Amino acid sequence: MPTPQERAADYAAAGFASRIGPGAAPAVVVVDVCRAYLDDGPFADGGGRFEAARASAERIVEAARAARRPVVFTRVVLAPGGADGGWFVVKVPGLAAFEDGSPWIDPPAAPAPLPGELMVTKQYASAFFGTTLASSLRALGVDTTITLGFSTSGCVRATALDATQHGFRSLVAREACGDRDAAVNDANLFDLDAKYADVMGESEIVSYLSTFKEPAA
Repeated sequence: MPTPQERAADYAAAGFASRIGPGAAPAVVVVDVCRAYLDDGPFADGGGRFEAARASAERIVEAARAARRPVVFTRVVLAPGGADGGWFVVKVPGLAAFEDGSPWIDPPAAPAPLPGELMVTKQYASAFFGTTLASSLRALGVDTTITLGFSTSGCVRATALDATQHGFRSLVAREACGDRDAAVNDANLFDLDAKYADVMGESEIVSYLSTFKEPAA
């Protein structure tokens, strides 16, 4: 079985994993960071992966706010019985946790939206599908999305892919993404980085955001 380095080299030799690079006007897109994945939530992993990702997400959100860059939050809210979830709720019955009024939809103490920050409500995996997210980002002058949140293989992946397909420079914050299984998490980050987005470490993301921070007077 190839090592991660050998696999990366093989993909690069075949013409994958070039770099898009960050742009001049980023926004952080916080995907579905909510109670359902944390503590005693129905999707909690029991190994602390989601909590570690939440903590990383909090630090990145703080960096974006300090740099006065937009932060957008997303959440899944379904009609009672999943009436607006189509075959998605048939495939994943656990999505009943996101029916309107469920406490599992609520964000943790941090990161959580501040007054004036956009909250996008969706019914499917991508935060762009059936929502005004692309229009809202363009109205803010955004050219780069920094996607993070839960879960890596689902809504994070779909959102990062759609960011590219909507013409944004798509970045993904590695440590701020969480999934139930470490191998699934890593495989999806690898594939995103190979084909659709630049997967970057938290420190790289924070350093990039810090370039927008106004110097002290």
